[in-house]
Amino acid sequence: MGILGDRRLRRAGRDEQLSVVDHLDELRNRIIVSVVALVAAFAAAYGFHGELIAFLEEPLPQRFEDTGLITLSPTEPFFTTLKVCFWAAIIVAVPVWLYQAYAFVIPAVQDQSRRRMLVVVAGASALFLAGVAFGYYVVLPVALDFLLNFGDDTFLTQVRAGEYFAFVTTLMFASGLMFEVPVAMVALARIGVASADLYIRHWRVALVAIAALAAILPGGDPFSMLLLMLPQLVLYGLGILLARRFGGPPLWAREAWADADDDAAAGEA
Repeated sequence: MGILGDRRLRRAGRDEQLSVVDHLDELRNRIIVSVVALVAAFAAAYGFHGELIAFLEEPLPQRFEDTGLITLSPTEPFFTTLKVCFWAAIIVAVPVWLYQAYAFVIPAVQDQSRRRMLVVVAGASALFLAGVAFGYYVVLPVALDFLLNFGDDTFLTQVRAGEYFAFVTTLMFASGLMFEVPVAMVALARIGVASADLYIRHWRVALVAIAALAAILPGGDPFSMLLLMLPQLVLYGLGILLARRFGGPPLWAREAWADADDDAAAGEA
């Protein structure tokens, strides 16, 4: 028996009856695939760790690029490099994780073709990577310029390598997650927990939640907070449109679900 068990990893059909052991076996196999993807991405990132670290240092103001980042212990350069590679591996592995999670969960809700699954995962992955890029190219330079130049006539500012890379990677990853808002909105609407009308009625609550999330993310200055909020408002509107287009009947309306699935199958045919 191989590491993935005695059967090929596949997506279960909605009408396929699986035992608890079968579900656990499928979950184990998908977790193994996700871990393998993370390990492979980490190995690739470590192979280019010099270029990766130089890339993450580019948003620093020029005076810090000239002096370089400081470390305060003999082990800090090594462990900081490992942490940077680990965060890079997570970002690269996210599309694989999204597919594995989606392929495991979606058969319990409805039957979908493999093409549709790939389109959904590709869209979610594109949003995540767009958020990561937005955090790096737009938010990070503004946040660093404000924070590192604040009180420069009073303080002698030096940047520690471990704390800087933790700040950068956390900001980029969090920005990527925030760009997944439309995906979460559509998912909740699809399973009948929420609806486009509900999102519209509670837009004030959503605005407060978006502002709170932008405030607690790394950075904290008003400029980066505003930059994080603006795309979220646009994405919230996109989520409303997608929820109205792809939202399903309430979760408890099983007959409505069956009719919706029959209509979808007839449309694909």
